[in-house]
Amino acid sequence: MNEHDPSSPEPERRGFLRQAAALAGSAAAAGAASAADAPATPAAKPAADAAPGERLIERPGSDFMMDVIRTLGLEYVTTNPGSSFRSLHESLVNYGGNSKPELLTCLHEEAAVAMAHGYAKAAGKPMGVFMHGSVGLQHAAMAVYNAWVDRVPVIMFAGNGIDANKRRPGTEWNHSVQDPAGLVRDFVKWDDAPGSLQHFAESTVRAYKIATTPPMAPVLITADIELQEDAVHDTALKIPKLSRSIPAQGDSAALAEAARCLVEAKNPVIVADRCARDQAGVDLLVQLAEQLGAAVVDMGGRLNFPNQHPLCHSERRRALVREADVVLLLEVSDPWGQFNSFSDPHKIQRFVAQTGVKIINISMQDVFLHSNYQDFQRYQAADLSINGDAQSSLAPLIEQVAKRMTPEHQRQAQARAAALGAQAKTARTQLLESAARGWDASPVTTARLAMETYDVIKAEPWALVVSDRIPWARSLWPATKYHQMLGGSGGQGVGYAAPGAIGAALANRDKGLLSVSFQPDGDLMYGAGVLWTAAHHRIPLLMVMHNNRGYYQEVMHLQRMAALHRRRPDQALIGNEIDHPAIDYAKLAQAHGVWAEGPISDPKLLNAALKRALAVVKSGRPALLDVVCQAR
Repeated sequence: MNEHDPSSPEPERRGFLRQAAALAGSAAAAGAASAADAPATPAAKPAADAAPGERLIERPGSDFMMDVIRTLGLEYVTTNPGSSFRSLHESLVNYGGNSKPELLTCLHEEAAVAMAHGYAKAAGKPMGVFMHGSVGLQHAAMAVYNAWVDRVPVIMFAGNGIDANKRRPGTEWNHSVQDPAGLVRDFVKWDDAPGSLQHFAESTVRAYKIATTPPMAPVLITADIELQEDAVHDTALKIPKLSRSIPAQGDSAALAEAARCLVEAKNPVIVADRCARDQAGVDLLVQLAEQLGAAVVDMGGRLNFPNQHPLCHSERRRALVREADVVLLLEVSDPWGQFNSFSDPHKIQRFVAQTGVKIINISMQDVFLHSNYQDFQRYQAADLSINGDAQSSLAPLIEQVAKRMTPEHQRQAQARAAALGAQAKTARTQLLESAARGWDASPVTTARLAMETYDVIKAEPWALVVSDRIPWARSLWPATKYHQMLGGSGGQGVGYAAPGAIGAALANRDKGLLSVSFQPDGDLMYGAGVLWTAAHHRIPLLMVMHNNRGYYQEVMHLQRMAALHRRRPDQALIGNEIDHPAIDYAKLAQAHGVWAEGPISDPKLLNAALKRALAVVKSGRPALLDVVCQAR
């Protein structure tokens, strides 16, 4: 090709290469001059391939930080990578060998915290989270709030550059903040910003202890950039021993009085919300209920009570409270709501229990409150308010009840239990009949979606890792074990279901349990990138889409307002519809590396598709089945 041919691209290419080479040479010369002019700095022992003049650090502060973190027994740390904790990140993967804790890559900080939230409920222990400066905390804030309301421990570390003299120009200034924890302080239990490595060691161990002591909640440690990246100079650093706090039991005299009231009651009712932390809590509540012959209402914050036990009457909560003469509340997040009706939108309030009903409340809710966020709910007076962890208080309460049970009390309890058992059978028959309505409808009814899914997974050691999305499953699946129903987000924050389920599924993978979740469509779109995390880390989870192509809770709110204003209810889909075009969730999942099928709207195709999805999950991978459903 002619070098001087104006139609040829070759002269431009050669000219560009000559200019690039010249610029590179100039930059190298300038760099050498700069290095020569710079003041000498102390250097660690250089590596064999170190560049001349490069300051090496063989033992950075972040290595010691990892030593501290590893003493806590954290199995995993989730993160969306960021430069403010680059040294801590490097220490984890190289110095720590990316093992205990193992780093889990997330595509958004909200997903990272929500995964830790779900994991803690399933594993019974917290996970760590690394976050990047002010922007990472702002992204994570909603998930932190969910964990706060749900009383779940999460151990968070946020990188930050506090010394303005040492911040790199540009981005590091934009992402640094004087008080990082100020962004979330209203909804974390404790935070600290250590100024030395010894301070970091003590505060990190303290944070873990605080987070895992009821009432449990997220905690935050700020990891200063210079503290991470500077060499360790203090040879006397010590990591304090982690000492666990024994959860507080209710006062013994108060529990004795509670036992007396319950034993003498004609219609005692137990309402449990976030009482049980493990199977021991479930077993203790069963023992207490059977001892008293008392009806139990499980609010579903956790699985507190087997849902098909003859004494479980969660669907009859209002009727039971109306008839009760003594009501025992166990870590109930909204006591006022159990005894009062509140009509919407007219705001008419009415006390719905018997006049003179005796209310006993065992909870840690009054022990730790913040004033700004109103998750503590409306004030409800109790006749006997006992500050103590409900699960830890059950054993001494059972003992006090046993002391007061006469043969006549036992006869009355057995008679109550028999009557409640007969009512439970009738109620279940009615529930099954209701679930069968519209069985062959298309789109698929949520009742059929729940029962077809159960039919496929019932022989497996299943766990419904987000259990508040489709009420039919919580009512009809026979749940007897704590791990089978883990509740929801706590703060009703949209966006929790997918990452929360994946975090719980990670814990269940290590325990050999099959994880299942009903995944709302709008919720998934808050952070669909978490699908990639599940695929990348091979976290097996069966995600069954409840794809109703809209935000139907909000549709009903709009319809209610339209009726109140005497306007058109058929406009309620505007702003609430996720359609035209419909999102193809199977393709979305496949794009993230997750096996997927759908959309399925014919209920006759559902069972076979679920079996194919189950086979994928049992092979150790996540699977998503997109099912087009009725609105509710």
